[in-house]
Amino acid sequence: VQLQASGGGLVQAGGSLRLSCRASGRAFSNNGMGWFRQAPGKEREFVASIGWNGGGALYGDSVKGRFTISRDNAKNTVYLQMNSLKPEDTAVYSCAGGRRAYSGKSFSDYTAWGQGTLVTVSS
Repeated sequence: VQLQASGGGLVQAGGSLRLSCRASGRAFSNNGMGWFRQAPGKEREFVASIGWNGGGALYGDSVKGRFTISRDNAKNTVYLQMNSLKPEDTAVYSCAGGRRAYSGKSFSDYTAWGQGTLVTVSS
């Protein structure tokens, strides 16, 4: 299975980006999916997760109200809409495939990890 994230880039503070993560080799339509991020010199951080049917969304405290996770099972793709971006959102964002129908905030909830996409927010 491969998870390929895309959509990162450079954006000014207050701007928006939409990340995409497409799964290939194995469908994750029956599994939860998640996004994590890792900033330079910091530990990997949970960002958001979504259940197999698009329900059960969870968000990290630092992104609540600004980020929205969604998915399109027909395209085997999960999205992360990021609004009102801040410089502290700068990180490499990676997607992950869950072990079960709904996935939580723990790394152990996920069985597959993709390469990330870099998001840089300038002040």
